Amino acid sequence: MPATDDPRLLPGLTRRETLLAGAASAALLALAPSASARGAPPRRREGEWPVYGGTNAAAKYSPLDQIDASNFDRLEIAWEWTSPDAKILAENPDLRPGEFQATPIMVDGRLFTSTAMSQVAAIDPATGKTLWVHDPQSWRSGYPTSKGFLHRGVAYWRSGQDARIVIGTGDNRLIALDAATGERVAGFGTDGAVDLLMAAGLARADAPAELIGITSPPVICRDTVIVGQYVNDRPTQASMPGGTVMGFDVRSGRLKWTFRMIPRPGEPGSETWEADGAARTGNANPWAPMSADDTLGLVYVPGSCPTNNFYGGERPGDNLFGNTLVAIDVETGRRRWHFQLVHHDIWDYDIPCAGNLVDIMVDGRAIPAIAQPTKQGFCFVFDRRTGDPVWPIEERPVPQSVLAGEHTAATQPFPTRPPPFDRQGISDDDLIDFTPELKTEARAILARYRSGPLYTPMGTEHTTMVPSWVGGANWWGAAVDPETATLYVPSITAPVSMQLAPDGSRIDAPDGDVEIAGRSTIVRGPQGLPLLKPPYGRITAIDLNRGEIVWSRANAPGAMDSAAFRPFAPGWIGTTSRTGPLLTRTLLLMGEGPHAPRQSRKLLRAFDKRTGDVVGEVALPDHTLGPPMTYAVDGRQYIVCGMGFRAAPHRLVALALPRSEATSS
Repeated sequence: MPATDDPRLLPGLTRRETLLAGAASAALLALAPSASARGAPPRRREGEWPVYGGTNAAAKYSPLDQIDASNFDRLEIAWEWTSPDAKILAENPDLRPGEFQATPIMVDGRLFTSTAMSQVAAIDPATGKTLWVHDPQSWRSGYPTSKGFLHRGVAYWRSGQDARIVIGTGDNRLIALDAATGERVAGFGTDGAVDLLMAAGLARADAPAELIGITSPPVICRDTVIVGQYVNDRPTQASMPGGTVMGFDVRSGRLKWTFRMIPRPGEPGSETWEADGAARTGNANPWAPMSADDTLGLVYVPGSCPTNNFYGGERPGDNLFGNTLVAIDVETGRRRWHFQLVHHDIWDYDIPCAGNLVDIMVDGRAIPAIAQPTKQGFCFVFDRRTGDPVWPIEERPVPQSVLAGEHTAATQPFPTRPPPFDRQGISDDDLIDFTPELKTEARAILARYRSGPLYTPMGTEHTTMVPSWVGGANWWGAAVDPETATLYVPSITAPVSMQLAPDGSRIDAPDGDVEIAGRSTIVRGPQGLPLLKPPYGRITAIDLNRGEIVWSRANAPGAMDSAAFRPFAPGWIGTTSRTGPLLTRTLLLMGEGPHAPRQSRKLLRAFDKRTGDVVGEVALPDHTLGPPMTYAVDGRQYIVCGMGFRAAPHRLVALALPRSEATSS
């Protein structure tokens, strides 16, 4: 069923009107001036990585192939760069370090990165030497959001000799810097900066530190800078700010448009909020990275869940545009199409990453597509011009809440293709079964919890969730090969339990593991082993031309080296550590993240894209976090990994072949 066939997906329109509107939008887009005529980011030159995800398509792909399976093991550390945050932390010992999740960009012969404390640095890509640093002093405003000091990247724009770096900071400013000097661009906003809270109509008193800030890089499309924001997942005040998407003129910093993720009365989507729930609710903010189509002039916005993320008694209805993929015209801010991936979310199933743009061929039909991975283990695939699903998406009945004040949706959307890329829900078949005795113990443990299929609501009993809000997929996203239309999705499997009071308030587990959304309990299995059978983390390759899984494998050896696993798991079992992918012409590259340090190793691993076979490993000085990136300069290909988890040194590490070997290849 096309996205526009369900009236609740385009409120206020009949099915026929919706289809005609979609066709009209497509026709208008086809007649629109080209990207080059209306202003576009610089074309990607050979060897560059000019955008956070490689390009605005968020493919995380480079055609470079100097480094391949035959020489990957001979990579060496070419240079290391230490974040200037170290100096701030040394001078301010009361500050707690955060996470270095940034992926740098490389354009016009320079590497540019943000730091966890929203500083911006320009780096020589061949030597790692710092060329300039800009400190916006945002750290002086306090810890930005419940995430602490964390930032993922910057954006780049050029017109003639005017080249700029743009960052959204942790204290809610949009800043434009001269790419050559790091000085603020005087004609942008006020002294080179725009107050994003003021632009969104929020007073700073309504958005104190640890409540709202920018963690992901802006997107620049057709001379428009598009930015979302992170809002604290847990309600810390009576009225939480609602999410917004804002578009600014890249030259002047002028606000061009605002799109509210929680519609006001009379706006499209407002009828999906019953009993004035929209007036009491915040969030639905787009905190994740975004993608954009420069030719169509559309930005694809991933919406998060509304407040409260585990109980919706005060917001009956489907709650558009929460958990909704929204295609917005970058010139006008008008919604072109949307599809809600979770109705009335009470599982914290935010859309966690940028959708991947790729052209596919389905049954002889060429389709410009967007593939959207999700926390719940689905990959939704749409025609990115119109929002029509490439394969049918079915509304299926799901379990209902037992809480008197809750109003769960009767159905949820299930893609018919591709198949889920990770485990969904818990059944007896999922339990650890290395021995009959372990299986019996695992059954007894599971019997202490309320459990069931995907979208089982939480209640007054401890209820298990698989996937939980930490994944399936998450902010690191997927990578896609534009030549084969194969999507590569890293995901993790971690059963979590939660308990609610009859009024929907949280009953936090005193011994739970602290996560972003609050305190929860990882459900442990028998004799210190996991409750579920492996793998606990995986990589899945999906053929988007056919909507089929090509291969799926554990992402790492995981904890099989421990004494508990050694008798039972001779092969790879996967790890729940969190890190992102990078694709080159022949390789899929991934590290092992720091979230499970006893299970993960400090290395970068190369997989054969076609088969998933491991073809090489290279030791690193620390665990990786954000997706790596690659570029070439002076005939040498480099792979750069960001690393630094909390107290660990925050740094970039560049790998390359020995210079003599690189220049002869």
